[in-house]
Amino acid sequence: MIHYKTSEEVQLIKESAQILGKAHGEVAKLVKPGVKTADLDKVAEEFIRDHGGIPSFKGYNGFPASLCISVNEVVVHGFPSGYVLKDGDIISIDCGVFHQGFHSDCAYTYPVGEVSPKVLSLLKATKESLYLGIENAIAGKRIGDIGNAIQKYVEAKGYTVVRELVGHGVGKSLHESPEVPNYGKKGSGPLLKDGMVLAIEPMVNLGTRNVVQERDGWTIRTADRRPSAHFEHTVAIFEDRTEILTTHQYIEENFKF
Repeated sequence: MIHYKTSEEVQLIKESAQILGKAHGEVAKLVKPGVKTADLDKVAEEFIRDHGGIPSFKGYNGFPASLCISVNEVVVHGFPSGYVLKDGDIISIDCGVFHQGFHSDCAYTYPVGEVSPKVLSLLKATKESLYLGIENAIAGKRIGDIGNAIQKYVEAKGYTVVRELVGHGVGKSLHESPEVPNYGKKGSGPLLKDGMVLAIEPMVNLGTRNVVQERDGWTIRTADRRPSAHFEHTVAIFEDRTEILTTHQYIEENFKF
C-alpha cells in the first residue's frame, strides 16, 4: 500500500534530509586516498546523532553500520571496514536519517584521486540519469516513466542498469511502496500522485548488468567485477511540481569532479 504524505509530513522529511545532506558533506571532506572507510562511517554517525537524528541504516535488518560504503565493483550495501581508499578507486556512500518520525535517503559516488576517464564518464552519466529520472517523477505520469528515462539514457552510452535492486517509497518506514525500478516501459506501473515521496536511485554498471551477493548476506557486487556507480535523491511529488528533498549541495561544496 502506498502511503501518501501531507505537506506537513513532507516538511518533516525535508528537515530529516537537511541533517542527512550535511552529514554527507562532512564525509565528503574526508574522501581521499589513505582514509579508512570505517572512519567515514564514524564521522557520519557522530554528526547525525549530534544533530538529533538516528542513522536509518544502523541495525536495519541487522546492518552493522550507519553508511553503506561500496567501493569499485560493489554496487550497494557494502560494509565500512579497515579498507584504505587508494588513488583510482570509486566509492558509493549511501546514508539515511530518521528524524521526527520520518526517514530520508540519499547516495553519491565519488572518484578517489585520479580516476580513469572511462570510469569518470560512468559516474557522470549515472548522476545525469538520476536527474532525468526526477524530471519524469511528476504527477500524472507513471513509475515506468522514471525507469524508462534512466534506462534509455545510460544504455545509449553503453552502460547497463542493475535490475535486482530498485528505488522505493520513503516515509515512516525506510522502504515503502512503490518500488521504483531504474528500467521499464513508458506509461507502465503505478500512477504518480500528489503526496508520494520516492527514493530514486540509479545503479549503473560499466560492464554486465548481472550482480552477485557476497557471503555476508549484504554486499552486492557486479558479476564481472567491473565498476558500478550509484546516485540517489529523495523526492516529493505535488500536484503542480516535484521537489528534491535531499541535497548534494554540501557534498559538492567540498568535493567536485
